[in-house]
Amino acid sequence: MNGNRVIELNKIYKRFYEGKPNELEILHGIDLTVNKGEFISIVGASGSGKSTLMNIIGALDRPSDGSYILDGVDVCAAEDNELSHIRNRQIGFVFQTYNLIPRNSALKNVELPMMYARLRKSERKRKAEELLEMVGMADRMTHNPDELSGGQKQRVAIARALANDPSIILADEPTGALDSKTGRMIMDLFHKLHEERGITIILITHSPELAEETERVLTLMDGQIIGEARGKSYDLREHSTGTL
Repeated sequence: MNGNRVIELNKIYKRFYEGKPNELEILHGIDLTVNKGEFISIVGASGSGKSTLMNIIGALDRPSDGSYILDGVDVCAAEDNELSHIRNRQIGFVFQTYNLIPRNSALKNVELPMMYARLRKSERKRKAEELLEMVGMADRMTHNPDELSGGQKQRVAIARALANDPSIILADEPTGALDSKTGRMIMDLFHKLHEERGITIILITHSPELAEETERVLTLMDGQIIGEARGKSYDLREHSTGTL
């Protein structure tokens, strides 16, 4: 594997209900490589296979056929506990629905991945506070999710995704439930993370406009990548809506 590649998918197929009369093939031979520090987007309509592909890239599911090397690890051959470790330490997930624990404060939600990683309580708290401050949520640390706006929830989710210093962030429709101004703030935050921390970011979106802000745009249709284009250059200083 090329030393600069963190994700390498080769001829990836995904089928459900295999061997049954209702067998359904969602992905039909996906080839995809992502280099360290890239910011790419995968765009496609509902039903194109974006979420299925996202689950495989994030090692949440395994392909039916094909090979997948994730930062040097053969995902298809790895044990479940090894994949769990990869998900906890190397990948940060950001979802449209936030996936925050309702009864936990923002601080406790951000601490959770670090608890699974067995960091000391004092270290978890210190780091969670730093991350929430970084995403502009220092004054909402003790608030539960039902006391936060959609944009605030997503910023907490991003802070949580960064808890264990991942090398990769997978963002699945992260602005889909937000108004345009709040969505702009979230995208600015992703650009900031990419530029300042060099994190590899994969954005799943149905929005061509957001996709064009990334370095590469892959178009997915009916379970196949049908096109690839270069994104437009994006200067965070020119587009930022202000303090995050």
